[in-house]
Amino acid sequence: MDSADADSHLLALKVMRLTRPTLVGAWPATTCEPKDLPQQCLTSEGAEFVAAGQTMLLPQSFGNIYLGETFSSYICVHNCTTHTVEGVTVKADLQSNTTRISLPTHENKTQSTLAPEETLDDVISYEVKEIGTHILICEVHYTTPAGFSQSLRKFFKFQVLKPLDVKTKFYNAEEMDEIYLEAQIQNVTSSPFCLEKVELDGSDKYTITSLNTLPNGESVFTSKNMLQPNNSCQFLYCIKPKCEIAKDIKTLRLANNVGKLDIVWRSKLGEKGRLQTSQLQRLPFEHKDVRLEIVDAKNIVKIGEPFTFQCKITNTSDHAMKLHGSLYTNFLPESDYTGSAEFVLDVLQPGESSSCFPLTVCPAKLGLVKITPLILLNTLNKDQYVIEKVVDVFVVDSDYHQSDCFFLEKLVRYDSSIDQSLQGQKLQPQVV
Repeated sequence: MDSADADSHLLALKVMRLTRPTLVGAWPATTCEPKDLPQQCLTSEGAEFVAAGQTMLLPQSFGNIYLGETFSSYICVHNCTTHTVEGVTVKADLQSNTTRISLPTHENKTQSTLAPEETLDDVISYEVKEIGTHILICEVHYTTPAGFSQSLRKFFKFQVLKPLDVKTKFYNAEEMDEIYLEAQIQNVTSSPFCLEKVELDGSDKYTITSLNTLPNGESVFTSKNMLQPNNSCQFLYCIKPKCEIAKDIKTLRLANNVGKLDIVWRSKLGEKGRLQTSQLQRLPFEHKDVRLEIVDAKNIVKIGEPFTFQCKITNTSDHAMKLHGSLYTNFLPESDYTGSAEFVLDVLQPGESSSCFPLTVCPAKLGLVKITPLILLNTLNKDQYVIEKVVDVFVVDSDYHQSDCFFLEKLVRYDSSIDQSLQGQKLQPQVV
């Protein structure tokens, strides 16, 4: 629409985007109006001696907006004539690359009558949900004093940019139903912002535990999750299936959706943005025909003392099993542990779990000891299963006790590898 067409209308349409001001340097001052503060204060004689810092500048154009932020705009229709204009209606649409959305304006009025120098205004808001070019289309219809219908339209183009880059990675815990999610969030804007909330909203089949806080409830991040441009931070979550889901192997295999990441941030002047990812899908559980679960086990035991841990076995196959199990032990002098552990379980139907049963070994070496392997034999069809990873335990001296004094004065590094050339020599433990 050219200026001649605009001057021929009885009404004037003005549109201004509502956004927080920006901080600009005092020199040079960007301004469009002679009455603006920078024109009055910073261009006067002697201004070079004033220690002026940054100036808050109101928006000079529609500019850009980031995905997840709320687009707000002020629409004003003014009667510039000396005549009364009737039947005034205002319509606003927001068009993206794929959709066109009608924005509500003057919800309580179907049409208005504007007296001379009278104004009809409204504020429209919309949370942008698509990246790319957007066009705000404002249209005004009215009736002239002569009874003719007239209309005028204006178009305002702006870009919606991507504020965050979110990368996720899943880790399946071996021989367990736990899943660990690592979410990396990167600031891809041109200015810093503060992450106000990063939460994983779990689905109805899983429970979520955030691993981003200390035991006292404080965040593991020291600077209130402030992210500079191009910087990133990681968040960690533990995901466990609910009890009724974990018991049903078939249902567990189909429960792929674990939840959505809900991210809220604020810009340097407090403008709020919010994004939610699509449903995150976990890696598939690769269950074999049998699954071992360690129900209860100590982390630290003293050398020479029996180490007993509680186990449970689940039949994840499609046929019944009657299992005979034995924990492999090596009776050589260099063995990490000794003892004999054998058991026989009742018949397990598909998807059924055994009751908890104990296994006991006696650690014979200091340091980290890996209890492995567990051999299971299905006596119904003679199939054999070998579970390589059973449980790990840290073995310490008999005088070990958990106190600050012990950790400060006697923290010993145990080395399981001994050079053959040192056999027969007296070895001293290394204190670190």
